[in-house]
Amino acid sequence: MRVNEIFYSLQGEGFFTGTPAVFIRFSGCNLKCPFCDTNHVSFEELSEREIVDRVAEYPAQLVVVTGGEPALQLTESLVDKLHLENRFVSVETNGTLPLPQNVDWITLSPKLSFVGEKGRVALSYADEVKVVYDGIHPIDEQVIGVETDSLFIQPCDTGDPKRNKDIIAQCVEYIKLHPQWRLSLQTHKLIGIQ
Repeated sequence: MRVNEIFYSLQGEGFFTGTPAVFIRFSGCNLKCPFCDTNHVSFEELSEREIVDRVAEYPAQLVVVTGGEPALQLTESLVDKLHLENRFVSVETNGTLPLPQNVDWITLSPKLSFVGEKGRVALSYADEVKVVYDGIHPIDEQVIGVETDSLFIQPCDTGDPKRNKDIIAQCVEYIKLHPQWRLSLQTHKLIGIQ
């Protein structure tokens, strides 16, 4: 498998914010989002066993499989091996590809507004949906047809402090008008951790 990195930190976004987690970042993505801030191009080839052995070096139960797009490589057998190590497997996905049925938690971050039809969501359920909001594209159209228990809006980090402040203000007002949504901030960036 092409693995960009495996590291130990705190989950910085969404439902599990603040929870210790081992991150498995797979290399590669099937979309090219204009705001992507993740270097997921480089990789080393690792077997499923090597991945699990590295994860086992850390005490956290939560394992976050991310990318790029993890659905390009994630297998049921890797998830099974992580389960045998008593790990809870969460996947962060753009939702355009099917996932193994045995994952424990799906975080769907749809990208339809940013990449057009290539970003059409194929999943019908996610444990949480996290919509990145850039101050331009509508929020609700991202989640049409997806059943979920938790809805999050995450302000897009544009690199421009003035624009970021305006986007956050728009998110707050949207949530006040649509209380089924919650705010997700990239707390790992705010506190300066990976």
